[in-house]
Amino acid sequence: MSLTTSSPGDVMRRALLRIDDGLILGALDGLNFKATTKVSAVVGMPLRSLQQKREVASFAAGAPLAAVRALLELIALEPLEKIVDQLGDHAVSPNLEQLGEAVDHVLLDGTSVDEAVAVLAFAVGEEFPAAAQCRRLLEERPEFTLPSLPEGASSSSLLVPKVVDDEVREQRRRRREQEKRKKSTTTLRVVRPSKSKRAEKPHATSTTAVAEVHTVTEIVRRRFIFTPGELDAYDPAHPLVGWVVLADVPFDAVDPLIPEQRSKIRPVLVVAASPAGMLVLGIYSNPSPTRVLFQPWRRLGLAHVSFIATDRVSVPLALDGAERIGRLSDEEWNSLF
Repeated sequence: MSLTTSSPGDVMRRALLRIDDGLILGALDGLNFKATTKVSAVVGMPLRSLQQKREVASFAAGAPLAAVRALLELIALEPLEKIVDQLGDHAVSPNLEQLGEAVDHVLLDGTSVDEAVAVLAFAVGEEFPAAAQCRRLLEERPEFTLPSLPEGASSSSLLVPKVVDDEVREQRRRRREQEKRKKSTTTLRVVRPSKSKRAEKPHATSTTAVAEVHTVTEIVRRRFIFTPGELDAYDPAHPLVGWVVLADVPFDAVDPLIPEQRSKIRPVLVVAASPAGMLVLGIYSNPSPTRVLFQPWRRLGLAHVSFIATDRVSVPLALDGAERIGRLSDEEWNSLF
């Protein structure tokens, strides 16, 4: 099937079939599940199974799409950052020529063809603004050619409508009719005379209509856990909480190459604040065992794939306030804690 009509999910599955098993399993073996927090079962269980069974083709063809995307992202993270750096000002929405030149440059610089395929397929799967250009590179470059999915794999097309069996369609119609009849029927409750000898006041009516209660699910921002000392020093309800701002964050250790530099201006997530300072989680461009992927990096306009630290840091609050980048939604906040 042509890549121009294949669904984003199919492109990612085909990319995993194209990429060398050694690269995939090596990246997976380097993943520490115990240190990785907030991994859903639909992602974690298939990845653990692949780690044990080593059957990449079966995983690519039949694993949940969320797990396929997570594995491809794991392979694509480092080369994606190199391509973004190479694109520079064109990183958000490059044309085909600009993207091709950036990919060629990183290939000459040591990035493998399989890693480049992972980046292009991941961009298609995530529907980046340059997804159409990525599809064209995958289809037009012989070295990027993707194999077809095996027969029976989870496959879909953007142009071919899903075929529904006539019997299934009739079953659905009957079920809808039954549901309509149930909704239109009023349930009656007959009030029977009491066995008590004392007279009871007559009911105003002998029937009671069943009331339908509609509830609205409201997303509640999850509480961040603080130490008593932190609660004494900072206000968890401060207006800056939930904002990503720029702050001067001290280094964990002294860099022997630049010992005079003890801190760096970087984006941080504010979890509590006071007039004197902020309690923050640093946001970095490099992964580590104590950092997790910061999903909103693209929405907030950060230049690179970013990772947020799990260790909190106290930083001073500038006299003129903090330069704000953007505020996390409740869903984004809850995905981190």
